[in-house]
Amino acid sequence: MIRFILGSIGGIFSWVVTGLFFAALTIGAIFWIYSRDLPSYDQLAQYRPKTISRIYNGDGRLIDEFADQRRLFVPIRDMPDLVKGAFISAEDKNFYYHPGFDPRGIIAAMVTAVRSGGRDVRGASTITQQVTKNLLLSSDRSVERKIKELILSSRIEHVLSKDRILELYLNEIYLGQNSYGVAAAAQTYFNKTLSELSVGEAAYLAALPKKPADLHPVRDYQTAVLRRNYVLRRMFEDGRIDKATMEAEQAKPLKTVQNGDYAPFRAQLPPRDYFTDEIRRQLSKSFGEEEFFGGGLTIRATVNPDLQAQAAKALQNALEKYDRELGIWRGTGVKIPEDKLGKEADWRAALADVPTDKAPRDVVGWHPAVVLGFDGGSARIGIEGIEEDADGHWIPPEDVTWARKQLKDGKLAGRAKTAQDLLEIGDVVEVRAMTKDADGSFIRWSLRQVPKVEGAFMAMDVNTGRVLAMQGGFSYQSSVFNRATQAMRQPGSNFKPFVYAAALDSGFSPETIVIDAPIEVDTPQGLWRPKNASNKYYGPTPMRTGLEHSRNLMTIRIAQQIGMDTVAAYAEKFGVYDHMRKFLANALGAQETTMFRLISAYAMFANGGERVEPTLVDRVQDRYGRTIYRHDTRTCDNCSDPNLPEGQGPQITSHREQIIDPITAYQMISLMEGVVKRGSGYGVKLPVPVAGKTGTTNDAKDVWFTGFTSNIVASCYMGYDNPRSLGRHAYGGTLCVPVFNEFMKEAIKDFGGSKFKVPPGGNWVKFNRFTGERLPDSATGDFVQAEYLRPGQDMTGLGSLIVDGGFAMGANLPLFAQGETDDRGSTTVTTSTGQQKVIPKKADFGTLSAGGLY
Repeated sequence: MIRFILGSIGGIFSWVVTGLFFAALTIGAIFWIYSRDLPSYDQLAQYRPKTISRIYNGDGRLIDEFADQRRLFVPIRDMPDLVKGAFISAEDKNFYYHPGFDPRGIIAAMVTAVRSGGRDVRGASTITQQVTKNLLLSSDRSVERKIKELILSSRIEHVLSKDRILELYLNEIYLGQNSYGVAAAAQTYFNKTLSELSVGEAAYLAALPKKPADLHPVRDYQTAVLRRNYVLRRMFEDGRIDKATMEAEQAKPLKTVQNGDYAPFRAQLPPRDYFTDEIRRQLSKSFGEEEFFGGGLTIRATVNPDLQAQAAKALQNALEKYDRELGIWRGTGVKIPEDKLGKEADWRAALADVPTDKAPRDVVGWHPAVVLGFDGGSARIGIEGIEEDADGHWIPPEDVTWARKQLKDGKLAGRAKTAQDLLEIGDVVEVRAMTKDADGSFIRWSLRQVPKVEGAFMAMDVNTGRVLAMQGGFSYQSSVFNRATQAMRQPGSNFKPFVYAAALDSGFSPETIVIDAPIEVDTPQGLWRPKNASNKYYGPTPMRTGLEHSRNLMTIRIAQQIGMDTVAAYAEKFGVYDHMRKFLANALGAQETTMFRLISAYAMFANGGERVEPTLVDRVQDRYGRTIYRHDTRTCDNCSDPNLPEGQGPQITSHREQIIDPITAYQMISLMEGVVKRGSGYGVKLPVPVAGKTGTTNDAKDVWFTGFTSNIVASCYMGYDNPRSLGRHAYGGTLCVPVFNEFMKEAIKDFGGSKFKVPPGGNWVKFNRFTGERLPDSATGDFVQAEYLRPGQDMTGLGSLIVDGGFAMGANLPLFAQGETDDRGSTTVTTSTGQQKVIPKKADFGTLSAGGLY
């Protein structure tokens, strides 16, 4: 019997051993099969998670950030123990002891799930397994993936340290709200750094990896609190916190950004604008979108915050002024249902949901509002971000008399006399507080609307190309299209300086006589008869006068004389165009270009003829702090010398290409100073020397002014996105010059301005600026013009000829008398603000849409 029993036991043992052997062999075979095609885990050693790229202004202030995955990488040595401990307790108690997978953890999780009836389910995956799954494998739920996960996890433990694995995990894990990694999540949910987190806040973050979508701090508040408290209990059981701390933190409410308890991090940043969005567009092309949105770049922008604000203000003021003078009320087109107007909380919530393209929030002083009712001729409004008071907020009748309502059929109603004539209950509008200039005291709330007319403004350092300000439209939130860099528009007479520069380098002098008289050009489309705006002519006239008063016919004769091949070569050399078509009409600015190109070309005049490349970025550093782009390639010869002689400054050596002769550049500056002093840009009034040129295209579809001091060049453009006339009194001098003035008056407070530098090698000669006659050096008077000429330019060669471009000059022309300008015949009016304005006659530009008037 005993022998039988022992035999049976021996048989069973043999079967068990055999079964275990074959089971082990089977498992081994399975693991061997799946281990053959596993991804390489060596890439984890070089793993670079996607991180946020950030843009800083010149003061070092963060102004914008871009990311596919919102992640801030934090090395493990900088991770607080509290944060590390919370995640280890929540996800992998035995992390520092297991070989990549945790058999005890798996068994404990199964036992806990059974005992709780499925209510308390703990994950069995270790942190190493989660890193493996997230970075090397897919997230599908399959036995095959789990086997691969176990194999890779055990291998990774032999290659990477525990701290490196934990670093990868804490920076990679998705925690909801587009937040990847604990640092970004701490900012998203609490607007705090990791070191500022409380125990309860760290526990909430540690609760999120399993199911972030189901633990929203507002929508799933109770579930989120229960899961946070569970993590706190796990931290207590693991000895990371004491019982008193656990109970105190469990009793606290869950306060988050999403619940309005903390201000969101984004609220600390200025609203996204045209400047940072253009950086995004340009660097995405240079470095690739993947690197820009995930490379963790640190970008130092060239923007000057004060000048950027001034540029936006100046352009917005001009666009809104033009729009209000049209007197057409369009509103936002958004209406809030009346059933949401009864309770303040309801209409505020509805108002907050109005999209920014309908009611922009980035115009300083503007607020979205909703019409709540009427009393007499006034409209009662509720205003976003402004508390209600006992008397309410009102738009009185006197604020609406400027406008007529645009009806659904496109027609205009009569002039408004009461708020009801423009508004209806539930209308969403924009309002601004009107205040007294004297003391800033409140007067009333005033209706505003986003203008239909658009424009752009840019300012740039003439020597470095650093763009100091860029406003690509009235409001970025209303329209992200950047008219400074993306809009292709006719520059009109803003292009003429490049024709004149080509002429000066071709042997002309500023006092070369050019015929100002009618011409006819035979084209395939028929005769082209370009005209001057006044329909009067100067006859034989110095070239200087032609530019100062923007004479179209003189410009065409000059272009014909030197050849459009020469003009096109200069335009391309300055970068105004890549390929300029060689039609005479293009000498008047008929071919389209961008402000970004045009302003940099003007800078080359201002800096003495050196090539300058515009840039929005000073420097770009990668995630490791290495500089991978630097704009300024100049060298400083004595910057490292600690013993500079007294009064000696740094000596900067520039290696830039000389585009044109420095004397030609100075002559162009002098000619454009004349534009400002006596010509079409006479409205520029600054206490420092300034030069520039206006531009107005056919039918005033585009108006321009580009001007510069000794160190800053700025350009303004206005026009409709779908080109149409701005009206009979729209000129670069009347619409854009005021924007330039308003901006530059503030800019020169910091940047100053000096006389333009005269290059060596030339000599001064005096002329009669009306006739071009050479005068003795002792001549004085308003008619005397001193010109700086290079050798050989002193009224010899082409400089002594009368240039007609091959076109004859007819007799009995209506000619200007000496000293008479295009202003004769203009009308002087008094505006509603008591200012005197000169309104020129309506221009007649001929039969072809071909560029500049003024």
